[in-house]
Amino acid sequence: MRYVVGYSANARGHDAVNLAVSLALGRGASLDLVLVVPEVQHSGHAIAPKAGFENLLNEQAQEWLDQALALVPSSVPAQAHIRSHDSDAHALIEAAEELGADMLIIGATSTGIFKRFTVGSVASALLHASTVPVALAPHGYYRQEALTRISCGLGTRAGAEKLLDFALGMASNRDVPLRVVSLLALDGGDAADSADAAREYAAKCLADALSAGGPEVSGEAKAEAQVEAKTEIVVAHGRSIEEAVDRLDWEDGEVLLIGSSRLAKGRSIFLGSTAGRILRALPVPMIVVPSGYELKQLNHSASSDTPREAQQ
Repeated sequence: MRYVVGYSANARGHDAVNLAVSLALGRGASLDLVLVVPEVQHSGHAIAPKAGFENLLNEQAQEWLDQALALVPSSVPAQAHIRSHDSDAHALIEAAEELGADMLIIGATSTGIFKRFTVGSVASALLHASTVPVALAPHGYYRQEALTRISCGLGTRAGAEKLLDFALGMASNRDVPLRVVSLLALDGGDAADSADAAREYAAKCLADALSAGGPEVSGEAKAEAQVEAKTEIVVAHGRSIEEAVDRLDWEDGEVLLIGSSRLAKGRSIFLGSTAGRILRALPVPMIVVPSGYELKQLNHSASSDTPREAQQ
């Protein structure tokens, strides 16, 4: 497994590396740290000065990447890459495709009121174009330990069942609990009824996913029972989605999975308004899964020669 990390020589880049390490430790993944430098355009004049500038730029980029590699513990395989492009987002997407990456990992900007998430231009472009899951590290993300829990934001739109399958496999493969979360914006006396309905819907989706086989692991019956025993359903509501997020308890070692908006085209991401509101209030990393993204789930003993599309 390979994760591409969009690195920049600032706090945002450090946040991305820390999250990448945390994700890699749970799956034995390797990291590809990618730093994008401006593309130097050569004309028919003054080639030498421009070539000299390009060399200096690459030397500085390599120095920054050496510093980034020093942040990665020796137990996590990592290598660094310099890419020249006029668009950071396009360069990262191209790198992910060329390297066969299973995920793109970036840091959020740090200008938000609560210093959690503010989606900058690069993240916004990735969240509207990537064909692999995109993981966003909140500002100040410091952990370099394996995940302790997976939360899955379950909606009622088409494709929710694929996201739940993905979440079940991710939790099973990492041997951590799964929390199925429904977030409701309610203002009125129907809160209890709406919460009960959301809980029943989530329970039905979970039962359907498990009865359909859930993650395809060895010893299916035993694995299914283990996954089900470690899964809980939580409904949080408030006057707004942001308030519902705030009312939930979040572990430091947790991530939230959400699916792409229904506006996304096949196997791509589009971050909808609800997801954007969740992101602004969320204190833990978020992983956005592309529309129509499907992976076959494997157990911990997946060998290195297993096809990449069958891993998570």
